[in-house]
Amino acid sequence: MEKYYKVISDNRKARFDYIILEVYKAGLVLTGNEVKSLRLGRVNLQDSFGRVENGKIVLYGMHVNPYGQASKSDPLRPRQLLLNKQELVKLMGKVAEKGLTLVPLKIYFDGNWAKVDLGVAKAKKKYEKRDAIRRRTTEREIEKAFRGKNRD
Repeated sequence: MEKYYKVISDNRKARFDYIILEVYKAGLVLTGNEVKSLRLGRVNLQDSFGRVENGKIVLYGMHVNPYGQASKSDPLRPRQLLLNKQELVKLMGKVAEKGLTLVPLKIYFDGNWAKVDLGVAKAKKKYEKRDAIRRRTTEREIEKAFRGKNRD
């Protein structure tokens, strides 16, 4: 049986606000109606983050809209992430370092399982963000100039 990857939500703002050092693939502990909402693409990763608590990694701030026919559940409830023991120990050590945080980058289905790409990230300074914007605009202008010359 072939595996398929269906990306549900992508946290593009995280790549702008943070420097991603490493990426880990983790499973999500979800209820049945949350899985149905995920399949409909009704999830928001913006402003979400991971935290180590009692030897487990918990994802906070991930908003999953309640499924229409299901009973009402808390859309912002903390969700546990599933990792193997070696990855968990490695992540706990990295997060203990000064200035590193866990940021979800995207949610997708790997076969029938909901997965999240969790990045070990370091926050960018304001001047780094400005440099990224400046670099992006100059690249855009260069591309526009080349497109204009090719039409003549």
